[in-house]
Amino acid sequence: MAKEKKVKKAKKETFFKGVRSEMKNVNWPSRKDVLKYSLTTIGLVLFFVVFFVAVNLVSAFVKGLFV
Repeated sequence: MAKEKKVKKAKKETFFKGVRSEMKNVNWPSRKDVLKYSLTTIGLVLFFVVFFVAVNLVSAFVKGLFV
Protein backbone atom coordinates (compact mmCIF):
# COMPACT_ATOMS: atom_id res chain seq x y z
CA MET A 1 0.00 0.00 0.00
CA ALA A 2 2.79 2.46 0.90
CA LYS A 3 4.64 1.68 -2.33
CA GLU A 4 1.49 2.33 -4.35
CA LYS A 5 1.08 5.72 -2.64
CA LYS A 6 4.67 6.65 -3.47
CA VAL A 7 4.17 5.72 -7.12
CA LYS A 8 0.99 7.83 -7.36
CA LYS A 9 2.72 10.75 -5.64
CA ALA A 10 5.72 10.47 -7.97
CA LYS A 11 3.40 10.43 -11.00
CA LYS A 12 1.62 13.56 -9.75
CA GLU A 13 4.90 15.35 -9.13
CA THR A 14 6.29 14.51 -12.56
CA PHE A 15 2.98 15.49 -14.16
CA PHE A 16 2.97 18.91 -12.53
CA LYS A 17 6.65 19.43 -13.33
CA GLY A 18 5.83 18.68 -16.96
CA VAL A 19 2.89 21.09 -16.90
CA ARG A 20 5.08 23.82 -15.41
CA SER A 21 7.79 23.35 -18.04
CA GLU A 22 5.22 23.42 -20.85
CA MET A 23 3.59 26.58 -19.47
CA LYS A 24 6.98 28.29 -19.62
CA ASN A 25 7.12 27.51 -23.36
CA VAL A 26 3.70 29.05 -24.07
CA ASN A 27 3.84 32.26 -26.09
CA TRP A 28 1.15 34.36 -24.41
CA PRO A 29 -0.46 37.20 -26.41
CA SER A 30 0.24 40.76 -25.39
CA ARG A 31 -2.37 42.99 -23.78
CA LYS A 32 -2.67 44.90 -27.07
CA ASP A 33 -3.38 41.69 -29.02
CA VAL A 34 -5.97 40.52 -26.50
CA LEU A 35 -7.73 43.88 -26.65
CA LYS A 36 -7.67 43.87 -30.46
CA TYR A 37 -9.08 40.34 -30.71
CA SER A 38 -11.72 41.01 -28.05
CA LEU A 39 -12.94 44.17 -29.77
CA THR A 40 -13.02 42.36 -33.12
CA THR A 41 -15.09 39.55 -31.61
CA ILE A 42 -17.52 41.97 -29.94
CA GLY A 43 -17.84 43.93 -33.20
CA LEU A 44 -18.60 40.80 -35.22
CA VAL A 45 -21.17 39.64 -32.67
CA LEU A 46 -22.91 43.03 -32.78
CA PHE A 47 -22.83 43.01 -36.59
CA PHE A 48 -24.50 39.61 -36.75
CA VAL A 49 -27.08 40.60 -34.12
CA VAL A 50 -28.07 43.62 -36.23
CA PHE A 51 -28.00 41.53 -39.42
CA PHE A 52 -30.29 38.80 -38.08
CA VAL A 53 -32.68 41.29 -36.48
CA ALA A 54 -32.93 43.04 -39.86
CA VAL A 55 -33.54 39.73 -41.64
CA ASN A 56 -36.22 38.89 -39.08
CA LEU A 57 -37.94 42.27 -39.52
CA VAL A 58 -37.86 42.04 -43.32
CA SER A 59 -39.24 38.50 -43.30
CA ALA A 60 -41.99 39.53 -40.86
CA PHE A 61 -42.88 42.48 -43.13
CA VAL A 62 -42.99 40.26 -46.23
CA LYS A 63 -45.10 37.69 -44.37
CA GLY A 64 -47.46 40.48 -43.27
CA LEU A 65 -48.03 41.48 -46.89
CA PHE A 66 -49.33 38.02 -47.81
CA VAL A 67 -51.31 37.19 -44.69
